[in-house]
Amino acid sequence: MSITYLEAIREAQAKALAEDPRVFIYGQDVGDFGGAFKATKGLAQEFPGRVLDAPISEDAIVGAAVGAAIEGMRPIIEMQFADFSTPGFNQVINQAATLFWRTQVPCPITIRLPSGGTSGSGPFHSQSMEALYAHYPGLIVMTPATVEDAYSMLLEAVAIDDPVIFCEHKYLYYHLKADCLPTEAMPAGKARIARPGRDVTVVAYSAMVHEALAAAEELATEGTQVEVVDLRTVKPIDTDTIIASVARTGRVLVVGEAFPWGGVTAEVVARIATEGFGLLDAPPQRLNAKDTPIPYHPNLWAAHRPTARSIVSAIRNLLRL
Repeated sequence: MSITYLEAIREAQAKALAEDPRVFIYGQDVGDFGGAFKATKGLAQEFPGRVLDAPISEDAIVGAAVGAAIEGMRPIIEMQFADFSTPGFNQVINQAATLFWRTQVPCPITIRLPSGGTSGSGPFHSQSMEALYAHYPGLIVMTPATVEDAYSMLLEAVAIDDPVIFCEHKYLYYHLKADCLPTEAMPAGKARIARPGRDVTVVAYSAMVHEALAAAEELATEGTQVEVVDLRTVKPIDTDTIIASVARTGRVLVVGEAFPWGGVTAEVVARIATEGFGLLDAPPQRLNAKDTPIPYHPNLWAAHRPTARSIVSAIRNLLRL
């Protein structure tokens, strides 16, 4: 029996609801309908009165969650798509992120953002918003790339007293499976060596971890050993693990699905250049989606985002430097 990435998210929410009466789920169509992607399927029936449908107002949804958190609750908010979270942006960055700093009252809310692209989703349902939220102090931003992390990190997010932006990748919902759920886990904020190597480091997160692993597998047939670092969280970033990997390989490519300007990849490259410049045998490189709105057509979408093929090409160029 196997469990999908989406089922792991559902199971984590069920466990949080069962173990803590302060937890509730709030979002559009999360009740009887089970959510846009069925991440809350069956939970309204299992936990009556604690899986609540919200109005079509992300601003109101986050505002209600902040108020509930002030009163001691631990809400899990589902945005139907990460893209749709922007109407609630003011509440997230000006209320939730600053609450403890202003009042010493914690704001333990978890905002689930179905993130990233899928074939045919287009510019309004495919965005990766993690860098935007990571810019603001007070927010923790998680980007799980595995079934195990989708489960354990969501449970950790609910337990944390700070607001957490939980960026779950839609493409991984059904494409990723594991044999079972974990009984213990690496804490959030710690990066993971997804594949050891000696020739070049690829730093990635979310769905791009799997593209990087596929690229590493292809290059291994040519004798090139690629080390893949899965960030797991982008706020905070585990700089120590990144620098240690660069020390082993001397070359680094940072890959992200988001737009390039001012993104997570730029932050990682800046940290490497500042803290690990002497370790480098070549300039650090990065690979992102194209700096255009995300296209609908599957072929254009495949060319727009980084893939194993484009990562292989970027690594070969880096090895020639």
